[in-house]
Amino acid sequence: MKKEDLRIIFMGTPEFAVGTLEALIKGGYNVVAVVTQPDKPVGRHQDTLQPSQVKVFAMEHGIPVLQPVKMKDPEFVEELRSYNADIQVVVAFRMLPEVVWGMPRFGTFNVHAALLPQYRGAAPINWAVINGEVETGVTTFFLDHDIDTGRVIEQRKFPIPDDADVEYVYDGLMNLGAEIALSTLDKVIECDGKVESMPQDDSAATKHAPKIFKETCEITWAKNAKNVYDFIRGLSPYPGSWTTLVPKEGKPLTMKVFKTAKTNIPSVGMNPGEITVKEGRLLVACADNMLEILELQISGKKRMLVRDFLNGFKNIDNYTCR
Repeated sequence: MKKEDLRIIFMGTPEFAVGTLEALIKGGYNVVAVVTQPDKPVGRHQDTLQPSQVKVFAMEHGIPVLQPVKMKDPEFVEELRSYNADIQVVVAFRMLPEVVWGMPRFGTFNVHAALLPQYRGAAPINWAVINGEVETGVTTFFLDHDIDTGRVIEQRKFPIPDDADVEYVYDGLMNLGAEIALSTLDKVIECDGKVESMPQDDSAATKHAPKIFKETCEITWAKNAKNVYDFIRGLSPYPGSWTTLVPKEGKPLTMKVFKTAKTNIPSVGMNPGEITVKEGRLLVACADNMLEILELQISGKKRMLVRDFLNGFKNIDNYTCR
């Protein structure tokens, strides 16, 4: 079989998925249709519909786009079946019912941004950085009934530098994900769909990657500085970690923190969250050491460097991070 003969349905929504879709198109693979989320209402009055980035890319390249509200909808299932796909490739999409993932003769495989069975779930990149991992990677696996539990086809590793934030790891894994998707498809073509795969060891699934909500992103200053440092870079630049600046008098402010630096300054005698300004440095007490804030954003303001913040916010010593 040639790659031009392998009929592929691609499923995905965000920018992360576009990297793989683009690689498929440039590589000459036969993507017969794309499935993505329905257009999202945006704007003050929710009266403007915004297409997903995968839809935008697909339409620019003349690929048919399907946008089901419900994956089990009979009309969608029949339309999907009409494309007679040999295989489906899923990147950053929702959970699929068996009637969908079991449809192609060669099955459906997912590109997951982690080294499974670790970090099953919706936010594997964030949680790997939050937990201070020095390495992550991407995995291709065949979908089955449960989330991220299917038989593994390929894995590739990716180092996480100590100063890397989620954006750096996201970009790296997006490119690596595209590479492993093409490699997996080449295996499918070479063996006419009879790809070797290995079951996951469920007992090794000790770290998880649940969906991240606003409350998940609140900083806990009572942890060690290294833990807080990893937490902040694990959410930077999006969705962004945050804390509440509480004044001795007046109204509290919400502050997002995007970048910090570890210090060797002990926080002995200080309460977690207590703020000190020293020689132009904004320091916050953690359980063991002080953490230096480098980039932040006050609610209603733009993201800024600390030096710019301190120039316009003279009484920061009167606040505490809570």
